[in-house]
Amino acid sequence: MRERGSTAGRTREALPTLSIPSERFELRCGATLLVSARAGMPVTAMEAHVRGGPSLDPVGLEGLASLTGGLADQGTRRRDEAAIASALEPAGGEVHGDSTGLSGSIVSSEWKLLLGLVAEMLLEPTFPAAQVRLQRERLLQRLRNEAADPRQRGVQAFRRMVYGDHWLGRPAYGSLESVARIEPRHLRAHHRKHWTAARGVLAVCGDVDPAEVRAFLDRRLARWKTGAPLPKRPVEFPAPRRAVEVVRADRKQVHVYLGHLGIRRADPDFATLVVLDHVLGQGPGFTDRVSRRLRDELGLAYSVSAGMTASAGLSPGTFTAYIGTSPEHVETAVRHFLHELWRLQDELVPEEELRLAQDYLIGSFPLGFERASRRAGHLVAAEVHGHPPDHLERLPRLFAAVTPEELRRAAREHLFPDRCCLSAAGPVSSRGLERILADGR
Repeated sequence: MRERGSTAGRTREALPTLSIPSERFELRCGATLLVSARAGMPVTAMEAHVRGGPSLDPVGLEGLASLTGGLADQGTRRRDEAAIASALEPAGGEVHGDSTGLSGSIVSSEWKLLLGLVAEMLLEPTFPAAQVRLQRERLLQRLRNEAADPRQRGVQAFRRMVYGDHWLGRPAYGSLESVARIEPRHLRAHHRKHWTAARGVLAVCGDVDPAEVRAFLDRRLARWKTGAPLPKRPVEFPAPRRAVEVVRADRKQVHVYLGHLGIRRADPDFATLVVLDHVLGQGPGFTDRVSRRLRDELGLAYSVSAGMTASAGLSPGTFTAYIGTSPEHVETAVRHFLHELWRLQDELVPEEELRLAQDYLIGSFPLGFERASRRAGHLVAAEVHGHPPDHLERLPRLFAAVTPEELRRAAREHLFPDRCCLSAAGPVSSRGLERILADGR
């Protein structure tokens, strides 16, 4: 990609720069440790990522990884849930877990308390039966609510069409049937097998000494089983295709999802496609094309969006265009979505429109990185995705370097308006929707 000298009056030298200096260590147990020291930062944050997540759920026990992470902070061999809370609260600390590990923060002077507790949870969570029953029932209730929610049913149908028989096509937190089967023994077995040091990436950001953090965690995690790295498995997804699924629901609104398989985060066109997303359907306020046309000019809906880069990860995300609208406007909305996709492939985006998207991206880019938790999360993501050390410094320049010609090329390579999946949840028929997709332009 070529780098232009300016964008909307900005010289390259005036572009915002952002870097998160860090030191990288390999702990004796086999985990990777990343430490970003920043003197005077009032809060220290830690993220303990364990590779694998929902991809490791056994068939019939979907939701196991989510419950394992969500319950890892509910008690250890040394402390129950109440004792953990009593230790954290006076220091303004918190820890929570999810399917890929644990994260937390605390006042910087008490960073050893935070890291020590997270180490206990990584090594010796107890998964108390009472807490498992409580969390399982909460999750089951959430799933019952979603089963009655047309929007959730619509997005699940869309993901099944795009991903086929792959774990990404299923809810990461499981189904009513699978979650009901999960018992404490399953959580312990999953933790023992998959929460191993070789799959661990730990990040600590705050007013800390990196060498001291390393020495502390080397001691506290000395018993962490090394295990084996996450194996790489070949992944196949259905090719982009035309498909329609209607989820019948007696409601006044229809939730429409249109799109196809997206990109991986490592795609060379990622930065160009971020700009494209902001032109098409992720822009500030309601300046992007689908918001301006479908919401402001036609008044079809308040909630409308389109984009592909937000979901890009180690596996491909999805290109998804969404609108919630009334039944009589569904076909109009779908036609306008498709029209905007063809338009991006046929026409050059005007310079003024492109610069508006670039200005927003470049100006807002540094926001949020002042928080220690955001920095820790970035360090983990950069390690997992293999980003180069100057990744954050390069991104604003890459955004600024995008040209109208490059946007059109990226649209032609990554958007498939003639091969879209479409799910619609509400009082609508599939016949008209199938005809729209088959009509092409």
